[in-house]
Amino acid sequence: MRESGEAAGIIGWRYERLRRAGLDARSAEVLSHEGDVDLHTLIELIERGCPPELAARILAPLDTEGSAC
Repeated sequence: MRESGEAAGIIGWRYERLRRAGLDARSAEVLSHEGDVDLHTLIELIERGCPPELAARILAPLDTEGSAC
């Protein structure tokens, strides 16, 4: 299962980048698995002074299930 190993490596890399950028362990864990979040843009927002939690919320995909719109 080479693909599973590659996917795990990518997720691990994303997790480490997010932790170094300042996200807490739980947020980094969730976002490292989320392919819809642009990691580079998220880190750039943090580097420009946006608090990590707010940057993650800005870039988090919207939960469209159960949405009133």
